[in-house]
Amino acid sequence: MSAITFGTDGWRAIIGDDFTYENVRAVAAATAAVFAEECGGDVAGKRLIVGYDARFEAAAFAAAAAEVLAAAGFEVLLSDRVIPTPGVCYGISRDDAAVGGIMLTASHNPSAWLGVKVRMADGGASPAEFTDRIEEKLQRRAAAPISLSSASTRVILTDLVASYLDGLRETLRILAPSTPPPPTTLTVIVDPLYGAGQGYLAQMIREQDVEVIEIHAERNPSFNGLHPEPIPPWTDVAKAAVLEHGAAAAFVTDGDGDRIGAIDEHGNFVSPHRIIALLAQHLAEDLGRDGRIIKTLAASTTIDRLGAELGIEVVTKPIGFKWIYEEMLAGDVLIGGEESGGIGIPEHVRERDGLLMALLLLQMMRVRQKTLGELVADFEKTVGMMYYLRRDLTLDEPTMERFRTEVLTSTPKKIAGQPVINVDRTDGLKLLFADDEWLLLRGSGTEPLVRVYAEATTPERLTAYLDAGEAYVRNESIS
Repeated sequence: MSAITFGTDGWRAIIGDDFTYENVRAVAAATAAVFAEECGGDVAGKRLIVGYDARFEAAAFAAAAAEVLAAAGFEVLLSDRVIPTPGVCYGISRDDAAVGGIMLTASHNPSAWLGVKVRMADGGASPAEFTDRIEEKLQRRAAAPISLSSASTRVILTDLVASYLDGLRETLRILAPSTPPPPTTLTVIVDPLYGAGQGYLAQMIREQDVEVIEIHAERNPSFNGLHPEPIPPWTDVAKAAVLEHGAAAAFVTDGDGDRIGAIDEHGNFVSPHRIIALLAQHLAEDLGRDGRIIKTLAASTTIDRLGAELGIEVVTKPIGFKWIYEEMLAGDVLIGGEESGGIGIPEHVRERDGLLMALLLLQMMRVRQKTLGELVADFEKTVGMMYYLRRDLTLDEPTMERFRTEVLTSTPKKIAGQPVINVDRTDGLKLLFADDEWLLLRGSGTEPLVRVYAEATTPERLTAYLDAGEAYVRNESIS
């Protein structure tokens, strides 16, 4: 068995290469063993919930994993259809007998990939300590041998989707504005990028008396060459649809429905940074909610500026929603989000939910009677304009090794002609410049690449930082 390691959120591998039935069963057995330890060895009456996304063979892999979990003594609820990750998380959190669960997904990775996410009893992401124990059992082959002969009787095919959609409706009811917004005529584009959100978000928006045009909603395990990540260029088809149909906005979700991106009425991409900030505004100003804003290290400094404007504390954590989850456990959280589009509010479930965020963004548009572009313009007028972009670098192993051993430990004095005024090594190497500008170099926790992030006051300065950051990673000139 190849080495199996859990990254920022779960284990991911290429289908047919490392992602095999043998490895999936091994991961399920080790996961069951750790959950059993958490139960003090007594799993009688304890339940695990299993879901899967729209990828090739995902349903069959989920069934194989469910059988192994059941053979370890757990009752297992297996989704009877494709379901977003937040749907599985919601199901776990509302089931008193559930001690956790797993989701078969590779999230935003290309179609050749599949993976396993582990979720805890409240639906939140598994902490590193938990997945470290799974890895240890895999390395030592420490999961006890199991017999599958009677496992099928403890695997129950279940409609998890209906209760999840009901949960979205209940959350919208709880978060309804005190004064209902006036009737309006809107058309929006919904693009699930062939992922697990197919049909579900479109259905929920139609229930708001909004016309929906859904694209990329048919089953296509190859994703027709798209990467199911809600950022350009994968949002370009949604952009074209907005302009073609004169739509008010487009809402784009990723492969397992826990991330969101958006397009405004002019075809402009609305980044997750803007969405986090807009929803924080909406929750605080329109809905009267309070609490801290939690963001990750790669998220925009404009969120910090908004927090100062609203008088709300903003907390910055390492990259990965599990760190936001820890803050949600501590309490007093208004909203938490990461630059990749994973955004969540604890009233719903302590996890990201791209579908709920789209519904709340639509709600904000209707409450304020403004287009998405107008909301963004108002925000930028309040906090100022910053330009942000990310580059992904696929490197050979010698360059990757140099990145890990030399670049991450270095302290450059100047990048792109700008003096480095501070260094943050919380997660990767973040170089801080004047005027809230910054450059972050970080190895991906889910893919074999290095990400170069930057934010600057002008597009020209942004490009200069990205070019210099890439050169620095590749051991080229950084002047």
